Amino acid sequence: MPSPYHELKERAWAANQEIPKRGLAIYTFGNVSALDAARGVVAIKPSGVAYEKLTVDDLVVVDLSGKIVEGKLRPSSDTATHLVLYRAWKGQGIAGVVHTHSSYATGWAQARLPIPIYGTTHADHLAEDVPCTSLMSDEAVERDYEIETGNQILECFAKRDPLATPMVLVAGHGAFTWGETPEKAIYNAAVLEELARMAFVTRTLDPAAARLPDRLIRKHFERKHGKNAYYGQDK
Repeated sequence: MPSPYHELKERAWAANQEIPKRGLAIYTFGNVSALDAARGVVAIKPSGVAYEKLTVDDLVVVDLSGKIVEGKLRPSSDTATHLVLYRAWKGQGIAGVVHTHSSYATGWAQARLPIPIYGTTHADHLAEDVPCTSLMSDEAVERDYEIETGNQILECFAKRDPLATPMVLVAGHGAFTWGETPEKAIYNAAVLEELARMAFVTRTLDPAAARLPDRLIRKHFERKHGKNAYYGQDK
């Protein structure tokens, strides 16, 4: 009998395959999850399974409390972080979460620095610097580490719209992105890595490089995301 979660697992599998394809991680680093909000379940990559060996049937389905609903393997060690975000942002239309250790984004995370908005490529995707969380406290490390990682992100987004800024650096750790679909979440992960690379090159060439003026930031962001957006084709 076919799995009732086959389509969800298939989409999560395909999104996970984009991680090595886009050069966002090596070996088993990173993971993507996909949410079925109506059923209250999430499909996520199993822990420690290489992408080239990963099959659709390997994907693990859990409910929003983390209980395994379907699957024989152990879900990603980052599952609890994904679930913290899904629970906190319920009803906001987020249905995919990605975690990577892509080189440039992780470099900024390890430096504990936000990624400055230096140019219009960045402004095409978000209207602020890519935020970076605070470093996790010793007390939080001793609690549930993955849940606390999610809490770090939520603290960073206490006054932010997660759909307007669908990406974050976790200080000392790596990158998380999300989106309305798992496909959009992995797209945002690839965009984040490119923004991180461009910003690194900019700062290397000119350590005193200035932030893009607000007028250009608003223009580029609004032409793609504003109420009168005109970028792309009408649906």
